[in-house]
Amino acid sequence: MREIVVCIHGLWMKGWLMKPMSRYLGSFGHECKRFSYPSLRYSPPLNAQLLGAYTDRLDADVIHFVAHSLGGIVLLHYFQIFDTARPGRVVMLGPPLKGSSVARYMSRNRFFRDVMLGASSSSLLGNVPAWNGTRPLAILAGTRGLGIRQMLGVPLDQPNDGAVAVSETKMKFCTVHKLVPYSHTEMLLAKPVAAMVDEFLRTGNIT
Repeated sequence: MREIVVCIHGLWMKGWLMKPMSRYLGSFGHECKRFSYPSLRYSPPLNAQLLGAYTDRLDADVIHFVAHSLGGIVLLHYFQIFDTARPGRVVMLGPPLKGSSVARYMSRNRFFRDVMLGASSSSLLGNVPAWNGTRPLAILAGTRGLGIRQMLGVPLDQPNDGAVAVSETKMKFCTVHKLVPYSHTEMLLAKPVAAMVDEFLRTGNIT
């Protein structure tokens, strides 16, 4: 039985940003692919359609997903649209599933809203579908608050990863929710995080 892990990047990025994570997972024995999508030009529902076309071309019995930030929202739309998707487990890293305080701050300025958030602005403000709970889902939330929040001077007096607050990553019917001592981007570069992802993809749990 062939299993593939699809790694999905976040806002402003491309598939190359998931390369360190996919390399770590590859060293643990996973076959990884990186899905790239236009996060500013297309909305998450449209990018979910692109993801569906991408996964349709994969020759695998099981497809797991590892999504960073906005990629988690794209996945929520994907599973809403493609409810007959092949089995697998899902890990989300720092996903703003309840909207993002940073995005709300940026949306007050037309330039930031139109240029920096683009077609993803509505989703980043909290307009996301519910998780259907049909497969195991792990969410890892960072607690090292270094990132764009400081650059923009956004006040955030609760645990956060520098871009997304821990409270903004929570979702009903989540299997596992874990805190990790890394910032929003550091999560993609940290081998201990990759080891947690590997454990969940293999067992459906993180000890």
